[in-house]
Amino acid sequence: MASHRRDQAVRAAVEQGLLSPDRPVVALLDTAGVRASAAALRSAFAAVTDAPVLHAFAVKAAPLVPVLRLLYEAGLGAEVASPGELALARAAGVPPSRTVLDSPAKTPAELRQALALGIAVNADNPQELARLDTLVASAPTASPIGLRVNPQIGAGSIGALSTATATSKFGVALRDEGARESVVQAYLERPWLTRLHTHTGSQGVPLALMAEGVAAAYALAEEINTKAGRQQIDTLDIGGGLPVNFDSDDETPTYAEYARLLAATAPGLFDGRYALVTEFGRSLLAKHGTILARVEYTKTSGGRPIAVTHAGVQVATRTVYAPESWPLRILAYDADGRPRTGPEIPQDVVQDVAGPACFTGDMLATARALPLLRPDDIVAVPDTGAYYFAHHYAYNSLPRPGIHGFTVTDAGGVAFATVRRPQTLDEIVAESGGGLADALLD
Repeated sequence: MASHRRDQAVRAAVEQGLLSPDRPVVALLDTAGVRASAAALRSAFAAVTDAPVLHAFAVKAAPLVPVLRLLYEAGLGAEVASPGELALARAAGVPPSRTVLDSPAKTPAELRQALALGIAVNADNPQELARLDTLVASAPTASPIGLRVNPQIGAGSIGALSTATATSKFGVALRDEGARESVVQAYLERPWLTRLHTHTGSQGVPLALMAEGVAAAYALAEEINTKAGRQQIDTLDIGGGLPVNFDSDDETPTYAEYARLLAATAPGLFDGRYALVTEFGRSLLAKHGTILARVEYTKTSGGRPIAVTHAGVQVATRTVYAPESWPLRILAYDADGRPRTGPEIPQDVVQDVAGPACFTGDMLATARALPLLRPDDIVAVPDTGAYYFAHHYAYNSLPRPGIHGFTVTDAGGVAFATVRRPQTLDEIVAESGGGLADALLD
C-alpha cells in the first residue's frame, strides 16, 4: 500500500544520502502511485462512455518534465496555460494533438504558435475570438478551437480557487444579460468553432456543483447544435478540479464516483456523440508526493514545544499563507527514517512545526498533536505532490530542494530517479544577477 511504500522511501532516502545534514530537505514522488492514478482516471471514463476522451494533465499542478513524460507514457496529454508550460510539455514529448492551450491572457504570438502546431485552443472571451478570426483567416490550421464559458453556479469553500462565481475572471459569464445569446451567435458565425469548454471544479468544490457546471455546458452545446442544424460542437472540454482528501491516506473522492455522477447528471454527454477532454491535475499527483525535512532545533515558547525544520514557505507556500484552507498532515520519523511510533513514544504532545524562513507565519503546523520531535528527527509532509515542492518560493533565497521519484523493487529495495536536482548556491547567485554586480554603478 502507498503508506508502506512511503515508509520504505523515507528510510531509503536517509540511507542513500538524499536527506542528510548537508541536504536537510528533499521531495519524493511515488511513481507507482502516479501510474495508478492515471489508470484509475482512464478506466473511470471508459466505464461511462465509448467516445474518445483526452485526459490532459494540468501542467500547472506539477511543471516537471519527467513527470509530464511519465504521465504521457501512462496515456495522458497536457493542458498548458503559458509559453513556459507549453515548452515543458513539448520537452516531455507530448505531441500537439494531445495538448490543450488554456489561459485568460494569451498573446497573439502564443495563439499563432498554437495554431501553427495544431494545438487545441480554448478562447476565453469575445475579444480573443475576434483575434482568432484574423489568425484563422490568415493561415490554415489543424487546431480544434473552443470557447470557455462560466456557468456562474457558485463558489466552493476556497474563494480564491472558485472559477464559476458570478464575477469569475474566466470565460464568458453565461448568466449575464445577453451573454448566452451572444455565445450562440458566435458559434453560428464561426463554423471552425467546434469545442465548448468549462471548468468549475477545484479544491473545496463539491462534486455535485462540479457536475452542475458540466451539465450547463452540455445543455449549451445541445442548444448551439440545434440552432446550427448540425453537430457543430463535437467535443466538450469539461475541465478537472477533482478535490483531494488531505486528512488521511484515503484517496477520496474517486474518479469513478465523479464519472458516474456526471453520467447521471448529463447522460446525453456520454452517449457517444461528443468527444471529451478533461484537465485534472492535483488529484493525479497530490497523494503521491512527500516532503522530508530534518528537525534542526527544538525549543519551548510560552510553554509550547516548537520544532524548527528546513521545510516551510519555500515548499508549502499555500499552507503557510492560508493554513485554514490548506492544512497538511505531519508524520514523524527518527533520524534513521523509521516511523516514530510505539508505546514508549508519547503520541499526543501538542507542538508547533516551524519552517526556516524569517517571519512568524512560516509554520507547517500549529498546535498539532505529534510524537515529541527531537533534533535530527525527520518530519514528512505527505499529499504534497501537486502545487507544493514543484512551485518553489524563493523567500530568504532558500534553495529549491531536489525531487526524486522512487520505485519499490520486487526485492523490497527502493530505487530513486532524480526528477529535479537540488539548487546550488552558485545557481541562486546567477539567478539573482550575480553576473551583473556592477550594473547599477556609474
